[in-house]
Amino acid sequence: MDGPRVADALEALRASVADVRFGLAMADVERARRSQSELVGQVDDYLLPRLRQLDAPMLVAVGGSTGAGKSTLVNTLVGAEVSRAGWLRPTTRSPVLVCNPGDVGWFETARILPGLSRTTGETDSPGTLRLVPNDAVAPGLALLDPPDIDSVVAENRDLAAQLLAAADLWIFVTTAARYADAVPWDLLHTAAQRSTALAVVLNRVPPEGVDEIGGHLASMLAEEHLGDAALFPIPEVDLASERIPAREIAPLRQWLDGLAADAEARDAVIRSTLTGALNSVHDRVLDLSSHLSEQLTTAGDLREQATERYRTALRTVDEGVRSGTVLRGEVLARWQEFVGTGQFTRNLEARIGALRDRVTAFFTGRTPTVDAVGHAVESNLHALIRAAADRAAEETAALWRGRPAGRSLVFSDRASSGFGERLEAEIRAWQGRVLELVREEGGHRRSVARLTSFGVNGAGLVLMLAVFAQTGGLSGLEVVVAGGTSAVSQKVLEAIFGDTAVRTLAARARDDLLDSVEELLESERERFISAVDAVAPTEEQAAALRNALAAFDGANVRSPGLVR
Repeated sequence: MDGPRVADALEALRASVADVRFGLAMADVERARRSQSELVGQVDDYLLPRLRQLDAPMLVAVGGSTGAGKSTLVNTLVGAEVSRAGWLRPTTRSPVLVCNPGDVGWFETARILPGLSRTTGETDSPGTLRLVPNDAVAPGLALLDPPDIDSVVAENRDLAAQLLAAADLWIFVTTAARYADAVPWDLLHTAAQRSTALAVVLNRVPPEGVDEIGGHLASMLAEEHLGDAALFPIPEVDLASERIPAREIAPLRQWLDGLAADAEARDAVIRSTLTGALNSVHDRVLDLSSHLSEQLTTAGDLREQATERYRTALRTVDEGVRSGTVLRGEVLARWQEFVGTGQFTRNLEARIGALRDRVTAFFTGRTPTVDAVGHAVESNLHALIRAAADRAAEETAALWRGRPAGRSLVFSDRASSGFGERLEAEIRAWQGRVLELVREEGGHRRSVARLTSFGVNGAGLVLMLAVFAQTGGLSGLEVVVAGGTSAVSQKVLEAIFGDTAVRTLAARARDDLLDSVEELLESERERFISAVDAVAPTEEQAAALRNALAAFDGANVRSPGLVR
C-alpha cells in the first residue's frame, strides 16, 4: 500500500467530512452527526497514524461489558495489576495502555489518540491515557484497556467506542450470562462492517456448558459475518490472587504470543483491519452525503418558504399602492377639505387654469393642510408596509413550525424590533427623493414659472397622490373622492410639467418607492435566511466532499497491498 499517498487523500477527505454541518433538526440527524464524529475520530485515532507508521506495534484493545472481567483479563495477561478490577461500576474510568518498555516511544506522542493526554501515574481522568511499560508484554504488541462499552457514564461509553475503533485487534470480553446483550452486539456489528480483526473471550462459562454456550455464540458470530473471529471460552473458576488460573488463560496467551512472535501473522491482522477500515470509508461517506443532500433540500425548502412569503408581501404593498389603499381614511379626509365631492365634480371639466389657481391657493395659502395630507400619506403608507412585513413573518414562522427542521429555527412571528424606525426613515427619504424629482423635472425653463406658483412641496405632494390614486379596491364615495384625487393630480402635474412627463414621473416615483420597500422586506427576509444559513450545510461543502471522496477512492484503489 502506498501509505503516504492514501494518507494524504484521506486527510483531505477527513477535512471535508469535518467541515460539513448537520445543523437542521431532521430525522436521523443525530445518527448522521454520530457517524460523522466516529469517522473523523477513527481517521485521526487509527487510520492516519497506521498509514504513516506501518511498523508501529499492533494495538490490541480489550473491550467488554460492565463486569465482564476485562480488567482482570488484562492483569492476568500482564501478570501485574495494571488496570483496576472490582465490583464498583464503572471501574475503568481512564484508559490504560500496557506495552513493552522498548515500545513506549510509539505511544508517548500524539501519533495515535491525539485527543488524549499521556501520563504514567494513576489517574481517573477519561481524557488521559495512562501508559504502563511492562516486560511481560512482548515487543510489537500493546494492550489497551478502555472503559466499559455499556458504562453508566456517557463519556466512558463514547471513549470506549473511540478506543475500540483505534485498535488493530479487538478482544471482546463477555460472559456466559450476557453474551447476547444488545449493546455489545451493536459494536460487534460495526466491527463486522469495518472488517476489524476480532477475538472473543467467553468468560465465566459453567464447565458443563462450555460446548453448548460456546457453540451458540459461534453461530451468532457467524450470522453477523464474524465467523473468522477466534473464540476463547474460559470456564468459571476461582481466581488465584485476582488472576485467572494459568491453565484457563493459556489458549489466549499462546495465541497472543504467537502474534507477537510472528511478524507475518501480526502483519496479516493489521492488514485485515486497516484494509477493512479504509474500504468502509467510501460507504460511510456516501451515507453522510445522503444526509447532507437531505439537509440541503430541506434548507432550500425553508429558504423558499420565507422568500415566497416576502415576495407576497411586496406584491401586497404594490397592489396597495396602485389600488388606492394608501388614500383611505385620514388622507381622503384631508384631501376632501380641499375638494369637497360636490365642488370637485362641478370643476372637473373646468379650465386647467382655473383649477391650477384653486390648487395653487390651496398649496400656497394652507401650509398646515399640506403637511396634514403629507403626514396622513406617510402614516397610511407605513401601516400598509408594516402590516405586510408582519404578515410575512407570521406566515413564515407558521410554515416553519410545521416541520422539525424549521421549528427549532423560529425566533419571531413579527417584523423585527427596529423595522418601524427603518420604515419611517425610508418613507421620509422617499418623500425627499420625490421632491428632488420634482425639482429636477421643474428645472426646465418652460416649467420654472409654473412650479414656482405651486411650490416644490405642493407639486411633490401632488406627485405622491398621483402615485397612490387609483380606484381599484375602493368603493362608494371613496371611489369618487379618490378618483377626483387622481384627476386633480393628473391635471396639476400636466399644468406644471406637460402631459408627456406626467406618466414618467409617477412611474419613477412608484418604482423608487417599491425598490425601497423591497430592500426593507429583503432585510426582514434575511433574518430567516440567516437562521437557516447558520446551521445548514452548503453546496460548496457537498462539492468538496464529493471531490475529496473521488480522490481518496482513486488513491485507495491504486494501493491494494500492504507494503512493509
